[in-house]
Amino acid sequence: MNILVINSGSSSIKFQLIQEPSGNLICSGLIERVGDHKAILKYKTDRFDIEEIDRIDNHKEGLKRVVDLLLHQENGVIKDTDEIQVIGHRVVHGGNFFSDTTLITSEVKNKIKEYDVLAPLHNPNNLEGILIAEQLFPNAKQVAVFDTAFHQTIPEKAKKFAIPNTFYEDEHIQLYGFHGTSHKYVSKKAIEYLGIKNSKIISIHLGNGCSMTAILDGKSIDHSLGFAPANGLIMGTRSGDIDHSIISYMVNTLGYTLEEVDTLLTKKSGMLGLTGYSDLRDIQREAENGDPYCILALQMNAYRIKKYIGAYAASMNGLDAIVFTAGIGENSSVIRTLVCDEMEYFGIALDESKNEQRSSGINEINTTASKVKIIVVPTNEELEIAKQAYKLIH
Repeated sequence: MNILVINSGSSSIKFQLIQEPSGNLICSGLIERVGDHKAILKYKTDRFDIEEIDRIDNHKEGLKRVVDLLLHQENGVIKDTDEIQVIGHRVVHGGNFFSDTTLITSEVKNKIKEYDVLAPLHNPNNLEGILIAEQLFPNAKQVAVFDTAFHQTIPEKAKKFAIPNTFYEDEHIQLYGFHGTSHKYVSKKAIEYLGIKNSKIISIHLGNGCSMTAILDGKSIDHSLGFAPANGLIMGTRSGDIDHSIISYMVNTLGYTLEEVDTLLTKKSGMLGLTGYSDLRDIQREAENGDPYCILALQMNAYRIKKYIGAYAASMNGLDAIVFTAGIGENSSVIRTLVCDEMEYFGIALDESKNEQRSSGINEINTTASKVKIIVVPTNEELEIAKQAYKLIH
């Protein structure tokens, strides 16, 4: 069965064409910096490895480029769209309504749209991918895999906010958790690598969007993102944790509207607000050149991660491993160094030489004396989505 997986992030589109149940990868690709005049498009098969820089204004345009690549007369891997039987879609917010992989219907699409307000950088793009895929692959089954599903195991004491009970019981306002497909995949790989039955792992997913999960015996028990994918760590354009009284002050004293504050906190803050750049590669480059704002932003970013490591080690009463994953987590030795610095109390000791080494697989980068394993695990949300979609359809 040929399954095309579409993973639309806040500023990226990842895709893979996978044969199941073998897991054989036919082709893969990535569009970075969607909405930029210097977007990066990568496309790889067993015969071609292409990288282009071009203007891609939005996710709709990006997804059409993906289909053009798949059908390309010379570089393509299919001759007809009917050769793809299933499209697996990553959907960020499924609320309490979706706890499992789901066949997409009109009702499902309406529900995904309802959750736009909770994941404004993601759900609209996820739904756009579904609608375009339905047009371009009319005979394929469309399947949704929800980021929130892995976090259904978070206990009530961790997911309930300290506001009147009616908001939890009647309005379902709670911590939902995100990046679940990634956290599930890398934690499963880490547990297999560690070879221990009862495990205490902190998964650190760092990309344009960032999150951390406390994973006890393979189950999510706490997570840094909450009701919507906006709080917790400092992200590309999102502020992460912020004192809510600042919002009231901005509205009541500074004259901002609630809509303006929401836009500011989700699209103009985070690393972008601190440095003028949302891409960590640009920030690291400028930090190396001595830019004080970029240097401080990197320190702030790492400091926030360290605080969550401490909190989650406490919540699990111990720690076996921390796992770095996703674009920044896998590729930025700078961030990993800053995070692991001065963490001896927790038994975390980084081997700098190992940290600088690149690996396509699992890479253990702690010293031999470190009590806690420090592992880089490349995430593969697309493979996890394909396997879940195949299981549902098959």
